[in-house]
Amino acid sequence: MGMDKITIIFEDENVLVLNKPAGLVVHGDGRTEEETLSDWLIENYPEIEKVGEPWKEIPRPGIVHRLDRDTTGVMIIAKNQDTYEFLKDQFKEREVKKEYLAFAYDHFKEEEGEIDRAIGKSKSDFRRWSAQPGSRGVQREALTLWEALKEVSFGSKVYTYMRLTPKTGRTHQLRVHLKAIHHPIVCDSLYAPKRECALGFNRLALHASKLTVELPGGEVKEFEAPLPEDFKSALEIA
Repeated sequence: MGMDKITIIFEDENVLVLNKPAGLVVHGDGRTEEETLSDWLIENYPEIEKVGEPWKEIPRPGIVHRLDRDTTGVMIIAKNQDTYEFLKDQFKEREVKKEYLAFAYDHFKEEEGEIDRAIGKSKSDFRRWSAQPGSRGVQREALTLWEALKEVSFGSKVYTYMRLTPKTGRTHQLRVHLKAIHHPIVCDSLYAPKRECALGFNRLALHASKLTVELPGGEVKEFEAPLPEDFKSALEIA
């Protein structure tokens, strides 16, 4: 599950910044018994086991945000309760700057743009969210900025390497928003199940590259996770 591939980007007395590998779930759902990032944290940092929201069955030690199972990249963990509350407030107030890199299907007509579409639950699949009219439940505002960085041709197909900056933090936001504009992320088995995986990817082509956050004490720091090998290989195809 990639537990041995977790690397530490930064650490002090208050925070732990990690580069999460693909294939690793952040925390359990109460239904499966696979190893999670939470398990790794408790094993390696037992003192933070109770940091965060009180829990009964699903431990979330110091976890203030999440990445999907197959998304790689930067995650910040709180090592004490004061830091947890400090970071949680920043995420809640949208003061944390997040930047992702991704490969999406097809050619983009513009070089940059924004996707301003509310997100609700999918009517057809309980696992999915939707930014289409008629989605179920509460419609939560969601905004994503995007920039096309490079086109990659493979055979007769074209793919776009892009930078994504979510201004809100909805579940599956980037995946849902790109699906909504008909450019889903490469190898997204949930939102583009009929599209073939391409460019050598066997997982969702999404990487959390940068995270900028204020640390206790007032210093604002930008943390960056290096480009994964599958991203490097895909860029060399061009």
